[in-house]
Amino acid sequence: MKTSHKIVLVQTPISSRRAALGWPAATLLTALAMTFAASAAPKTVPANYTIVTTCGMVTDIVREVAGDKARVTGLMGEGVDPHLYKPTRDDVVKLLQADVVFYSGLMLEGRMSDTFLKVARKGAHVFAVTDLLDDKFLLEPAEFAGHTDPHVWMDVKGWMDAVKVVARSLGEVDAANTAYYDQNARRYSAQLVKLDDYAKRILASIPKERRVLITAHDAFNYFGRAYGIDVRGIQGISTESEAGVADINKLVDFLVERKIPAIFVESSVSDKNIKALIEGCKSRGHPVRIGGELFSDAMGKPGTYEGTYVGMIDHNATIIARALGGEAPERGLNGRLIPKH
Repeated sequence: MKTSHKIVLVQTPISSRRAALGWPAATLLTALAMTFAASAAPKTVPANYTIVTTCGMVTDIVREVAGDKARVTGLMGEGVDPHLYKPTRDDVVKLLQADVVFYSGLMLEGRMSDTFLKVARKGAHVFAVTDLLDDKFLLEPAEFAGHTDPHVWMDVKGWMDAVKVVARSLGEVDAANTAYYDQNARRYSAQLVKLDDYAKRILASIPKERRVLITAHDAFNYFGRAYGIDVRGIQGISTESEAGVADINKLVDFLVERKIPAIFVESSVSDKNIKALIEGCKSRGHPVRIGGELFSDAMGKPGTYEGTYVGMIDHNATIIARALGGEAPERGLNGRLIPKH
C-alpha cells in the first residue's frame, strides 16, 4: 500500500510510519501534525519562483524537472553529511524566503525538522520527495531495528519515483506549467532507465564470489538489493553511530575468509575505520586495497559529472565493478571518463 500525504514535514499518516521512525520521531510527527493545522495558507507562487532543496541528490532532480520555471538553491554541497547537517542562520533565511521546499525525508535530514516546521508555518509549500515510495520498497535493516533506511536514491528505480513526486508537486503549486514539468520528468526518467540498465549489466559481470561491497557506513543497502551485491557497512545507517572494535574484527574475519580484494571509502564519511580494516587484514596476511571513493550521502563537486545524480551512480557502479573484478568501460554510461582510484 502506498502512503499518501500531501505535505509535508515528514511522511504521514503517522500510524503507517511510526514503527519505521522510532518513538522520538513519532512524537515529533504528532507535534508537527497538530501545529500544521494552525499554519498559514500555502503561498501562491510567482513567476520564476524560488525553490530551496536539501541534499544534492534532491537538488539535482528538482532542477531537472523545474527547468527554467524556478530558481533552485541547494543547501548541502559536496562532502556534506545530511545525517549531521544543521542549518546555518543563512540557510534558515533561505528556507523562510522560499516559495517551495523539497527534502528527501525518512528522517535523513533529522536535524532540520524544526526548521521545516517554521517554513510550513510561514506558508511555503514543503514536500518530501520520498512521498510515493511503497512501504514494501523501504528497508529496515535488522541492525537498525525501528528506523527506516533513508538512502533510497541508491536504487535508481526508487529515485525515479522521487522524480514523479517532484513533477506532481510542482504541478500542484504551478498548475499552468503542469505539462512542462511532466515532460521534463519523462525525459529525465528515460535517462534513469538507461542508468539502471547500465548499472545492472556491469555489476553482474563481477564474479559471484566477489560481489561484496564494504564501505564506511550502511548507505548502500538499496544499491545492494537492486544490483545483486552483498553490502556490509562498518557503521550503521546514520553516521552518528560508532563502530566498535568487535564490528571491525568481524569484518576483518569476513574479508579474509572471502578473500575480498577491495573495500571503499566514501566522500562524505571519515576513512579511519576503513584504514583499520586494511591494517587488520594485513596483520592476517590478506592484502586489501581501497577500490576507490564512492559517493553516498553527497554527490561530487558542482559543475562536474559526478556532481549530478546520474554521474554519481555511474561513477559508483563503474568503480565498484572495476575494483571487484567485473567488466566496466574506462568511460562510463555517457562516455565520461571515470578516473581510476
